[in-house]
Amino acid sequence: MIDIAVKGIVKAFEVDKNILDGISFEVNEGERVGLLGKNGAGKTTLFKVIVGELDSDEGEVVLGTGKRAGLISQIPVYPPEYTTEDVLKTAHNAVFAIRAKMERIEQQMSAGEDYDAREYDRLSAEFERLGGYDVDFERDKVANGLDIPADMRARLFSQLSGGEKTRVNLARLILENTDILLLDEPTNHLDLHATEWLEEYLTKFKGTVLTISHDRYFLDKVVTRVVEIVNGKAEFYSGNYSFYVDEKEARYEEQLRKYEKEQAKIAQLEKSAEQLRVWAFQGMDKTFKRAKSMEKRIERMRQTERPRKEKAMKARFGEREFNSDELFSIKGLKKSFGSKVILNGVELEVAGGERIALIGDNGTGKSTFINMLMGREKPDEGFIKMGPAAKGAYLEQQVRFDHPERSVLDTMLYETNCSTQAARDRLGAFKFVGEDVFKPVWALSGGELSRLRLCILMREDINFLVLDEPTNHLDIASREWIEEALEDYNEALLFVSHDRYFITRFAERIWELSDGGITDFRGGFEQYKAFKARMQKQEQVKKETKRKEEKKPKPQSTEKKIASLEKKISAAEADIKRIDGEIEIYAADYEKLNELFEEKSKAEAALEALYEEWAELAE
Repeated sequence: MIDIAVKGIVKAFEVDKNILDGISFEVNEGERVGLLGKNGAGKTTLFKVIVGELDSDEGEVVLGTGKRAGLISQIPVYPPEYTTEDVLKTAHNAVFAIRAKMERIEQQMSAGEDYDAREYDRLSAEFERLGGYDVDFERDKVANGLDIPADMRARLFSQLSGGEKTRVNLARLILENTDILLLDEPTNHLDLHATEWLEEYLTKFKGTVLTISHDRYFLDKVVTRVVEIVNGKAEFYSGNYSFYVDEKEARYEEQLRKYEKEQAKIAQLEKSAEQLRVWAFQGMDKTFKRAKSMEKRIERMRQTERPRKEKAMKARFGEREFNSDELFSIKGLKKSFGSKVILNGVELEVAGGERIALIGDNGTGKSTFINMLMGREKPDEGFIKMGPAAKGAYLEQQVRFDHPERSVLDTMLYETNCSTQAARDRLGAFKFVGEDVFKPVWALSGGELSRLRLCILMREDINFLVLDEPTNHLDIASREWIEEALEDYNEALLFVSHDRYFITRFAERIWELSDGGITDFRGGFEQYKAFKARMQKQEQVKKETKRKEEKKPKPQSTEKKIASLEKKISAAEADIKRIDGEIEIYAADYEKLNELFEEKSKAEAALEALYEEWAELAE
């Protein structure tokens, strides 16, 4: 069954420039599809067309009958008094409405009034079908998984940041059991823990998922098919992101082989056509027609364009020779905000050339730690001592420029003091070409701002590079570009990132910030995950052992044992007395007497054993 049918969608925002140019594809029920394409290819535009937020110029989108589609970027407007908890509860409005009707009927029952028993049974069945008894549990489970803590749930929704609102909206869509999830960069505002939770949820989700994402790890884990938007049309790949990369390269190589074979054929035909024309001039009229026909064929073949790869940016970091083992050291570092302890007694040392990933859940203080390291914030206690030859550069998460009214070119000139030609060459390497260099900085997207800041940083002779979420606003091609540039950078690198591809590729040491401390692990990301899994397993074993120990009956004192035995002796004596009474009653019944004598014999033996145990304890 088809859940989404996109049929010939055309959309333009400028005259004669279609961002979507007759794109068509289908998504079947239960599929998890990744929608790829470079920035500006029209991915978000297509999402808005699918949910009806935007009208297409041509074509149509058909959703499965009765299916509901939810788009994360569409955040509804809520009353100003709504808390985050109120917003989450809107996912279960239908359940709460049924519960209210049931309560009204229950009140009629209690008051002895007439009530509709059939209606109550119907409401009860519907309430149970919708999971009414579990809504509180489900709300807590999803909120915890997506890192929406109790204090955020109590805050007014209007006071949340854009990223927090997106996270809450994602939780609401999940709780609504939406049939079709349209996820536009769902991991952008999630930490590693929440991202892994979402991946696990989506792999078990029985509905349909269409997602835009630049998180390659996420795409590999979640999607089973890829649709790429190229020049406004769809190209299809029947696998995850890794399959897409390999298949795209294979298709390029095949197209290139066909093109080169065709070019060789054109050269051969041109030679033949020339010979035919020579013969035609010598009076062989029939060869002229054949030459003309051959030239038309050559012209048709020339219309095939050479397959192209997107031109990669060519840039590399400047480096400063570093002649010291110690880059910086941290001693007794403490930092708090009110009662919240961010860092408590942290001690670390870093040598030149190390590559360190700083990870941790949102709100643990990673950016605060970076700001102290870069001298932008002071610790409450302790100190950070930089090596005398250390020279750092910092790419912050939210890039800002002091003069956003300046053009890209002027910003480069002012901040680097280089020649105009050098600035144009450098900007060109970072994909600022043609009229792009004259755009004002305030008009740049988040990804373009990051690129411009990197362009400026890369000119400096640095030996300590600090990156705070360097890939957050970049498309996949730009992420791969910065990774290539970093491969050529051999000095110290410290970065905060939730991009697990990036972490796996560069981290040789992991710092995990949690509960005011930093776990320092010397090894790569995959090794660290394996280490954590072992630690968690050991902790689970300890908890299980402790639980079993607690379940074991505690040893009783001698006095308690004696008292317990005396009760058992009294009961045994009473039982023998009962048997004696029955022997008198059944004195004439031979068979019954035999049974009673056998029962009494066993009872007396048991009583004797109790006497012996009592005597041992009494001594």
